[in-house]
Amino acid sequence: MITAVELGLIYAIMALGVYLTFRILNFPDLTVDGSFTTGAAVASVSIVNGVNPWLATALAFFAGMIAGVITGLLHTKGKIDGLLAGILTMIALYSINLRIMGKANVPLLGEDTLISPLRQAGWLGSGPAIGVLFLVCLIFVAVIVWFLHTEVGMAMRATGDNEQMIRSFGVSTDNQKILGLALSNGLVGLSGALIAQYQGFADVGMGIGLILIGLASVIVGQAIFTQRYIWLAALAVVLGAVIYRLVIQFALMAGLEVNDMKLISAILVVVALLLPRWKGFQKMVKSFKGNKPQDTPTKEEVSSNA
Repeated sequence: MITAVELGLIYAIMALGVYLTFRILNFPDLTVDGSFTTGAAVASVSIVNGVNPWLATALAFFAGMIAGVITGLLHTKGKIDGLLAGILTMIALYSINLRIMGKANVPLLGEDTLISPLRQAGWLGSGPAIGVLFLVCLIFVAVIVWFLHTEVGMAMRATGDNEQMIRSFGVSTDNQKILGLALSNGLVGLSGALIAQYQGFADVGMGIGLILIGLASVIVGQAIFTQRYIWLAALAVVLGAVIYRLVIQFALMAGLEVNDMKLISAILVVVALLLPRWKGFQKMVKSFKGNKPQDTPTKEEVSSNA
């Protein structure tokens, strides 16, 4: 269970990237499946070739950003539908990732990574490792919240809310989309690099179906918690990623096979989408927040108040 929480906190960085495109930009970006592996491939190959793990992880972030920029250019300048642009980039990245890795799998056994200090201290699989990873997630949440409250960040939020309106104020929505996709896939690539270092290998197929994990983290977190404020919404994404991994772990402990994970993820997303529409759940959330659910006024009450 502790390992599931650790994985959830690392995947939370990827989920924050999905949050930027899915919630902030309102953009269905499927580049995630490819850029996650790109980050893992760049970091793993760099570390194997003697590059400092910090620098290798930074390179993974920039590699993910490049993938996001390509999707953004295809959509904004090439006038290709956003969904199709992400699919095209994702497909192209599969071959590019194989080129970067040179083979389907790159092991990191015996290499110094960012996870090595935790492993050498015997913290992995215990509370201290969870504390360190949660602190890292809080740092990313703080940076994202700060960015979204800057002028550029607010322009990006406005682009996702009402593209035509913000364009009338002279803001380049194309640049905002490219920037948002770059930052999103940069975080995804960074998460891929950390997962590769945590698992001890990078595999060309490790990003397949990852967008579902990201969406599940965002939807589950914000369905259970709240999204009224930016900082609460971002923190809910982190908690949603942890809840997702715990649900997967419980399902495996219940006897389901690893091959059923995608099915579990799909069911979890469907439940998270339908749950907020259930009146019983709405009342439960309101009571949890300390607010009594208000009854819908009748026509007579409305007319009398008028």
